[in-house]
Amino acid sequence: MVSPPSARVQGIRADTRAWLRSTRRRIVILASALLSKALLASSLLALAGPACAQTAAAPLLGALSDSQTWAAYKARFVTEQGRVVDTGNGGISHSEGQGYGMLLAVAFGDRAAFERIWTWTRANLMVRDDQLIAWRWEPGSRPAVADMNDASDGDLLVAWALAEAAEAWRDPSHRVAGRRIAVELGRKLILPRAAHGPLLLPAVSGFSAEDRGDGPVVNLSYWIFPAFDRVALLAPEFDWAGLGRSGRRLIAAARFGAARLPVEWVSLSGEVPRPAEGFPPHFAYNALRIPLYLAMAGVTDPELHAPFLALWAKPEAGGLGLVDTASGRVTERLAETGYGAIPALSACASRGTPFPASLRTVRAGSEHYYPVTLHLLALAALKTKFPACAPR
Repeated sequence: MVSPPSARVQGIRADTRAWLRSTRRRIVILASALLSKALLASSLLALAGPACAQTAAAPLLGALSDSQTWAAYKARFVTEQGRVVDTGNGGISHSEGQGYGMLLAVAFGDRAAFERIWTWTRANLMVRDDQLIAWRWEPGSRPAVADMNDASDGDLLVAWALAEAAEAWRDPSHRVAGRRIAVELGRKLILPRAAHGPLLLPAVSGFSAEDRGDGPVVNLSYWIFPAFDRVALLAPEFDWAGLGRSGRRLIAAARFGAARLPVEWVSLSGEVPRPAEGFPPHFAYNALRIPLYLAMAGVTDPELHAPFLALWAKPEAGGLGLVDTASGRVTERLAETGYGAIPALSACASRGTPFPASLRTVRAGSEHYYPVTLHLLALAALKTKFPACAPR
């Protein structure tokens, strides 16, 4: 017998209500299970925190607050147009310096300075046919950008600064711009399946296995460890964490000569790192930033910091030493006090050594751009990562 239409409708409604009740129960069960897993994962991460090689990056906004120091920095090193001037290098500008200036502007909470530096960078260095940044600008040359190659540390610093600015001032345009740079860097400069783990090429041209017989060649000071967590927010499709892990492994492996120090340019063509051909085997101006970047990222492993602290264990007349790793000879000593903030922060990070009170003062009015900039970055890390080391 066929049921009347009204009975069929009532049956359908009853079946629908039963199905909805059953579906709701399944959704509640699934949501509870997912929440439990999330809470468990969060707990495990919290428990694992102290053992992690790198701590999560904190926002940079407000990390520095000495307005007089910042005013002196801008007066000496940042033009009205937003060009950051390397006073110790013939007054040139470079992508690295623009990135440092943008980061410091965020740390001091100075949006106007940030926008000025970023505007100059876009107008004068973003002149390639991609989203990367020409590495060098010379005021006395025409054209001012004679070399269209990039430098991955400059690309990374600018992308990191844009990520910080996007969060600090809730400006989505900075997030978009930072993502464009980070994606281009990830596509063109990260080698995700290299034998030594993910690698960061120093530039688009000149350092790959296709470009050099001893390639790939890397510069370990271009691994800006504190940037990786932040640029991962811009371009999560790339393995920034893996890049950080491979960088720490390479720093542990690339130790040359009696001093066991990394050189500026390292060949990774073989099973073990070796000094790259055509470059002096020196621990020099680039490589001295390696312990700074480790500490800025919260990396406290004493073994990673040990060779640098051994070199700089005793303050000597003339300042921090740079070394020819082949002969062991000290090639130069850096007298400006800003450089001293690097071993001080490294000792704080790896040993808990108190940061010297004398290094709280930054000599922005008398020292060159590079040591003053590194000094300020060290002080920002002291506040955000290691406040227990700070002078009372």
